[in-house]
Amino acid sequence: MALTIFLIMIVLLLLGFPMMIPLIVATFVGFIMMFGDISKMEFMVQQMMAGIRPASLIAVPMFILAADIMTRGHSANRLIDMVMKFVGHIKGGLAVSTAAACTLFGAVSGSTQATVVAVGSPLRPRMLKAGYKDSFVLALIINASDIAFLIPPSIGMIIYGVISSTSIAELFIAGIGPGLLLLVLFSAYSMVYAAVKGVPTEPKASWGERLSAVRSAVWPLGFPVIIVGGIYGGVFSPTEAAAACVLYAIILEFVVFRSLQPADIYLIAKSTGLITAVVFILVGAGAAFSWVISFAQVPQQILAAVGVADMGPKGVLAVISVAFFIGCMFVDPIVVILILVPIFAPVVNAVGLDPVLVGTIITLQVAIGSATPPFGCDIFTAIAIFKRPYVEVIRGIFPFTVILLLVSVSLIFFPQIALFLRDLAFR
Repeated sequence: MALTIFLIMIVLLLLGFPMMIPLIVATFVGFIMMFGDISKMEFMVQQMMAGIRPASLIAVPMFILAADIMTRGHSANRLIDMVMKFVGHIKGGLAVSTAAACTLFGAVSGSTQATVVAVGSPLRPRMLKAGYKDSFVLALIINASDIAFLIPPSIGMIIYGVISSTSIAELFIAGIGPGLLLLVLFSAYSMVYAAVKGVPTEPKASWGERLSAVRSAVWPLGFPVIIVGGIYGGVFSPTEAAAACVLYAIILEFVVFRSLQPADIYLIAKSTGLITAVVFILVGAGAAFSWVISFAQVPQQILAAVGVADMGPKGVLAVISVAFFIGCMFVDPIVVILILVPIFAPVVNAVGLDPVLVGTIITLQVAIGSATPPFGCDIFTAIAIFKRPYVEVIRGIFPFTVILLLVSVSLIFFPQIALFLRDLAFR
């Protein structure tokens, strides 16, 4: 049965169907094969509804809505301008600014694709004008957006936390260390690249200009304060922090900045609704699919075949890293999390791994896979937004992928990169 449903998914994907169709069809076939009676399909619907019932998932559409309001308003551009004023003049300053802007925007959106659009659209033309090759610019934007999946709020961490019953607040805090490490390494590589290629620097901003940019960005900087400070201080749960972010975004863009009008509410709500619908269909279908493969004891069969049960904690983490990295090279990150987390859950518990560390590593791996050929979703987002051919988009990815993988290996051998802040906040 397992082979049949996986073949169905692969065939439908190759035929070009959106991911939700192969997932639902494979699940449907799995239920038919198990029960042999189409009248039992109501149980499949029950499993799908159970998948989207957890209250923690309310945070997903709220963070999407807050990011959409920010992107259409002035907040995102104010954050980018502030970063540029401080580091734009150093060697590779524009590239460093891009990585830093991805980090800051990730502290609001939690989505790699939203970050590609919000940061890449204004900064890519400036980098090209400054003398950077387009292959480097595209690779930087795509891979720096991975930081958005680690810096709270992370939609991937929310999904993982719901599936694995892991504290989302602890996951959020644990993602900060690896996210900042990636920012430092990407910035260092960008500075070396600019020096080797002889890219000219930007004019140095005066302290008056910097102070003005900081004043302009003070209000948008309230988003990470609300999310991280609110959760760390015990003021908000992650879901409540998401609601507070939406309210804060509305006040900023509609009242303080007056960048949006009441007529924009419909377009923003429509965009958020469409994205949320896709996410929740995937989550519901993934929950039903996970039930099918668990009932068929597919996880036990796969883990036995690989021999994971005989490995130590580091070996298990290595296998998990490889599985999620490869999976997201072909399939949407949310789907990979929904399918693979239940498969590895038994062995994670058996070897006594910290679920927060596992969640952080998984989140990093799905982010890397999202920016890796052949089918990483961020690649196709960049193709659609920047209207560039596939080969050009992926040409400069390799050095960034190496950096990302080095951080992944570091997390396995030095877990305190992720767990230090978590232990400080919650232990």
